[in-house]
Amino acid sequence: MIAEANQVRLYQGLARKLMEVLASGHYAVGDRFPAERELAAEYDVSRPTVREAIIALEVQGLVEVRVGSGAYVLRLPGREEVPGFNITGFELTEARLLIEGEAASLAATQISDAEVAELEGLIRDIARENQTPGGTEEADRAFHLAIARATRNTAIYESIERLWELRRTSPESALLHSLARTAHIKPVVDEHSAILEALRARDPNAARAAMRTHLSAVLDSLLFATEERAIEEARRAVEAKRQRYARPTT
Repeated sequence: MIAEANQVRLYQGLARKLMEVLASGHYAVGDRFPAERELAAEYDVSRPTVREAIIALEVQGLVEVRVGSGAYVLRLPGREEVPGFNITGFELTEARLLIEGEAASLAATQISDAEVAELEGLIRDIARENQTPGGTEEADRAFHLAIARATRNTAIYESIERLWELRRTSPESALLHSLARTAHIKPVVDEHSAILEALRARDPNAARAAMRTHLSAVLDSLLFATEERAIEEARRAVEAKRQRYARPTT
């Protein structure tokens, strides 16, 4: 988790530097940004950090990421303009991991049979949503909020409800989760079932561990989503070159 926190700070620093470069006039509107690997080498940061920085610029309308081509400058910031950072998908999921893990542990000591039955139904709903093209993740949200409600603690419930609201309203977080859906990453039924079984057993330690395992996997999937976009961009660039070189000469 320390590494994730450091990554958040690094991406913000890199986004500020890239904004300064844009404001200096080094690039014109329509210019293509250097490739991810080039920026990582130039600024001595990881490629995931570069991806997060580009997402921050993307949601502020400074660049446009075109799959298969790269990031292009949409507008130049004013010299006095400063980046406005929202909560990223990684940052949000880290907070969920810490808070919802403890919420699951507390819920295991309070949950009723009726609430266990409700969670069973929601897992079936998650499975159905996963099979629906373009389906939402409302059942996933309802599952986690049902556990929060089972803590019998209004402050915990409202905190978790707020985290789910931020997932939708924070531009960086919404964009990253949209990338995950594009990469066909969906809520894992088995992970939710493991949480349910720990709650059914009224085992606080198992419930905490199952929730943390699930949300750790969500963090991994968000990183995979950004990697998928980078891989797809590289794949399309290679295909474009292959087609260009394959054209017959006259």
